[in-house]
Amino acid sequence: MALARERGTLGRVGSRYLLDYESKEKEQRKHDVLLGLTSMYLSDDLTTIMQHIANHFEYTLARSRLNLSDKTIFQAAAYSMRDRMLEYWNDTQKCFRERKVKRTYYMSIEYLMGRTLTNALVNVGLQDKYNKAMQEFGFNLEDVAESESDPGLGSGGLGRLAACFLDSLATTNYPAWGYGIRYKFGQFKQDIVHQQQVETPDFWLEEGNPWEIFRLDVQYDVGFNGHVVITKGLQGENKFSWEPGKVVGAVAYDTPIPGYGTPNTLTLRLWSSKPVTKWNLDSLATEGIDPWEQLKEKQNDEELSCVLYPRTDTPKGQELRLKQQYFFSCATLQDIIRRHKQNYPIGVFGDYNAIQLNDTHPTISIPELMRILLDIENLDWADAWNIVTKTFSFTNHTVLPEALEKWSVPLLEWLLPRHMQIIFEINFQFLESVKRDFPNEVAADSDLLSRLSIIEDANPKMVRMANLAIVGSHTVNGVARIHTDILKASLLHDWDKLWPGKIINITNGVTPRRWLLVANPSLSQLLTKTLKTNDWVSHLDKLSELRKPENLTETFIKEVAACKRTAKIRLQKYIAKLTNNRLIVNVDALFDVQVKRIHEYKRQLLNVLAIIHRYLSIKAMSMEERAKVLPRVHIFAGKAAAGYQRAKDIIRLINNIALVINTDKEVGDLLKVVFIPNYSVSLAEKIIPAADISEHISTAGMEASGTSNMKFCMNAGLLLGTLDGANIEIGEAIGFENMYIFGAKSDEVNGIRAQPPTAVDFRLYQVLRSIENSTFGWYQHYKAFVEPLWTGNDYYLVSHDFPAYMKAQAQVDAEYCNKELWFRKCVMTMGGMGPFSSDSSINNYATNVWHLQPCRMPLEPSSQSHKKTSAVRTPV
Repeated sequence: MALARERGTLGRVGSRYLLDYESKEKEQRKHDVLLGLTSMYLSDDLTTIMQHIANHFEYTLARSRLNLSDKTIFQAAAYSMRDRMLEYWNDTQKCFRERKVKRTYYMSIEYLMGRTLTNALVNVGLQDKYNKAMQEFGFNLEDVAESESDPGLGSGGLGRLAACFLDSLATTNYPAWGYGIRYKFGQFKQDIVHQQQVETPDFWLEEGNPWEIFRLDVQYDVGFNGHVVITKGLQGENKFSWEPGKVVGAVAYDTPIPGYGTPNTLTLRLWSSKPVTKWNLDSLATEGIDPWEQLKEKQNDEELSCVLYPRTDTPKGQELRLKQQYFFSCATLQDIIRRHKQNYPIGVFGDYNAIQLNDTHPTISIPELMRILLDIENLDWADAWNIVTKTFSFTNHTVLPEALEKWSVPLLEWLLPRHMQIIFEINFQFLESVKRDFPNEVAADSDLLSRLSIIEDANPKMVRMANLAIVGSHTVNGVARIHTDILKASLLHDWDKLWPGKIINITNGVTPRRWLLVANPSLSQLLTKTLKTNDWVSHLDKLSELRKPENLTETFIKEVAACKRTAKIRLQKYIAKLTNNRLIVNVDALFDVQVKRIHEYKRQLLNVLAIIHRYLSIKAMSMEERAKVLPRVHIFAGKAAAGYQRAKDIIRLINNIALVINTDKEVGDLLKVVFIPNYSVSLAEKIIPAADISEHISTAGMEASGTSNMKFCMNAGLLLGTLDGANIEIGEAIGFENMYIFGAKSDEVNGIRAQPPTAVDFRLYQVLRSIENSTFGWYQHYKAFVEPLWTGNDYYLVSHDFPAYMKAQAQVDAEYCNKELWFRKCVMTMGGMGPFSSDSSINNYATNVWHLQPCRMPLEPSSQSHKKTSAVRTPV
């Protein structure tokens, strides 16, 4: 009986397995039906595109003819375009998985992406068809694209560089992801009220973001505070476990990033904070906790991802900034490790993953990865540290010691107690290795260990995040040759001396897709016609062909001039609309442009002082003398940090000068000044193609690289600047004879600062007196940055470089009057810009830092639609 029961049981079990198998097979067949319907790419014929847009208009947006507008058509077109990108996006990820490729992960606290619609259409080759579809619907594609909001995910060059790099990573077919934070309100929206900057929240998500995919299936817990529990392991060793006192949720939002001329489509994954919805029911029952009060407290967790760069002039602001950085780093590493462990053991993590830290903001990732490897994956210290240093690389973006991030040890101990323990241990192990490997250097220099230490011996003790990033990375790079040389000679001299070769240079670049093909369509069409190919879009070195005699003809030069005029007319119309037609600038005037973050070292003040001198000179001229003056329009744009009062007062001065000059009928069109508020990528796309001359006039040795200089030169604009940042390499590439260079050199700056005060240039004297006399607003607003020019405390060398700057501007005036000479220089400039494509920068990173190989998704297109690589979808 017992045997019979056993056999009967076995039979029933076998039957259940058979039924389970049949059931699973049946379910799989049903899944196959669904997946089979997703196995073909959407057709790109005009009729299908139009129907697809109409479907989104009616079903996704629930709109009717009563809601027809540029905005609703934009949204429908964007959803339609996103669907097409998602098909390639899924298959790109599947291709990477199947080929078991190494991937790079670009971690940046900001991404200044700009509008997506036109850029995406250009990259996937559907601009003409969508343009035709818009015409069939009774709309203009350019007007529709204008209704898209700029994403509030960045503030300046750091974020724009990251955006260019994503475009280039996709275009060059490298397996990569971008990671960042989905800011609800961005940095801030800049308005000019009573001639001064006013900051308000940037409600860029108010009308939704059709490009992003809310990934409900990708969420992680991020802990803060709490305490560390120490237990004994099997061998008697200490085992550490962090028990956070507070947990916040991180949820992913994905944006597809299409490459140009390739099916490869990458991902920008942004994290948004949210309350954790898990409740401790025992605590609610036994401790009498009010769940509604707890809910209110949890809702505050959403503040983590509200604002880019919270102010750090208060302890609360410092805490929020550090929490934001850890939130970003923790969620990103959990995501990368989850993806890695789908295919490989944790011990080979460094072989398949490269993580690039874009500045110091994500540096807390280094102790976070150590914590995961030590406390969760149970690796020993040596193995964990080997993985960390094999994985991370670090880009430094500054030469200013005061700009390097530091966090107080008490704040870190309170907010991230386990991480502070790990940082102390990293520092101890590192300093011990320095003593062991460089005994002679340590003996000869008593301060060496102090300078290298991650922990700064201050009150309170501080964690130097740049030192932590250098110690935890296998490679450190500067972003222009002069920047890297300065780092090696000063800020990172000890590191370069002890570990030669660890610090390398990779000069920044910009994407020609966004900054030439999209921003300047008339010039792009001329380039393609002249070169008889559009290969230059992804191989910018092809522009060197423009310098050949057969292309550098009088006819071509005139056509370049005509393209410039077209761009100036476009900007003229925008300025007229912005000012309600109160200001109509003269397109025959020279457009002199300085658009960038407002900062004393970028020296907008030097430009402003020269404009005042020009104004005073015109006022003093006779009618006959004025007839010989070259008309100029000076255009400014850029934000000042909310807490940077001097920079905000410079904006006030610019706008007060504009108010005086633009209403002075005696001066008329000879001089106009425009400050365009709320500078953004979409504004840059209007301003940059229209510039005759652009100013990059930072105090030598203080600008890391700069990338707007590259954008202006690509768009046939000439450059006025100092020998600083990428200006030097641009000059070498295009020929310094095609630039207007002035001012002290970087190796002269400190000596000049040490000199006793000297009398200011007489022209500058007149300018400063006019400011003191409140000609351009109350002097007290400007006293903080004007008085140092009188007293010799001229840290940024504004007074010193003023005469040389005036001489360079006089040369600009003279040569602009010779249009053939001027536009020949413009062509020579444009033709030398090949090295400054971000594609070149990315290839440099891939070869010399990440050791990454391209991986292009295979695709066999037919006449209309074609089969996808696979209909199988797995989490990415």
